[in-house]
Order: sequence, then C-alpha cells, then structure tokens
Amino acid sequence: METVEFWNARFGTEAYAYGTAPNDFLQQMADQIPTGGRVLCIAEGEGRNAVYLAQQGHRVSAVDISAAGQKKAERLAREKGVVIDYHLSDLDQFDLGEGRWDAIISIFGYIGRDAVARQSVYSELQKALTPGGVLIVEAYHPEQLNYNTGGPKESDLLITLDELRGAFDKDAVLHAAACERNVIEGVHHTGPAFVTQLVYQKPM
Repeated sequence: METVEFWNARFGTEAYAYGTAPNDFLQQMADQIPTGGRVLCIAEGEGRNAVYLAQQGHRVSAVDISAAGQKKAERLAREKGVVIDYHLSDLDQFDLGEGRWDAIISIFGYIGRDAVARQSVYSELQKALTPGGVLIVEAYHPEQLNYNTGGPKESDLLITLDELRGAFDKDAVLHAAACERNVIEGVHHTGPAFVTQLVYQKPM
C-alpha cells in the first residue's frame, strides 16, 4: 500500500500524473448518473474525473489523502471554470453518510488493503447511495500483474470480478466485466491493461 508521502511525491510535479482527461470507462457510464446529482469521487488524486463530472452539471465532492493532489485538482477546476468540494482524508476516516450521494465513483482508487477489508467498504458505499444512486468502479484485476502498464504491484490491492459481483445484489448490477482494454492516462497508465468494472444501481 502506497503512503501519503508516495502520493504527494507523485502528484507534486508540474505535470498531471494521470493526465487531465477523464477516465474512458467513466465517460461511457456517466449517463447513468442522475442529472445534477451529488457525486463523490473517492481516491480522486489530481481531480480529472471530478472536474469532468462538475462540467456535466453535477455537484461534485472528492476525497483523497494527498495535499499535492488536492492542490492540482482545485487548480484544474479553476481552469475549467467549475467548483469541486475536495476533502483531504483517508477513506477510512471520511464520513460517507447514509443516503447522501446520487453517485459514487472509484477509478483505480484504493478502497481497502485486501478483499476482506473491502467487504465493509462495499457495504458502506451502498448505504451512502440514495435510492436509484449508482456506484461506478474501475479497478485493476490481478491479471494486471502480467502487464507493465500501471497499477499496484501488490496482489491484495487488485480486485477480481467475483469479488465485486459478490458484494452487490446481482439484480441491481447494470454492468460487470473483467477485460483487457487500452488505458492511456498520463505517464503512469500507458497501454493495454486488464481491468475489473462494475456499475451498480441501488434499488429504489
């Protein structure tokens, strides 16, 4: 698991480590988010996804442990003429609330040290959604260890499709996939990658 110091160093350069464009999968699934919804982006880093969603008219909050990431996210928001509410916090210490968010976004973010720890996080994320709210997740799959194009090198931080599917009511899952796709995001996500994806909608 990477430290605050690691992420401050990664985000402390002038260039945006993962670029300023939003994640491709998020763009594909963004129309699932209720119009003008309250959106939380977790482990948001330098803000590219939060800023994109704010540009779509959503009320966006972000949470991350890196002060350097927060600084660049807020700069990007100013440059794009939008506002995001950025919280400097570990996800474990952040109050997700109950029925608070119309969408929660996790794009290649840290959500728990291993599969066991993540189970309680998945439960909290479901509680935090409004009825009809959506959770959009893209994470690196364990197969990503066979690639050299980004992501954690610790297998416990990688997420299988079975893990994600098992945490949510199958009848409420709008999309679930484990697949290879091209991920080009800044200088740290650099080509073919193996990912796990899930879109869940909380029942009304």
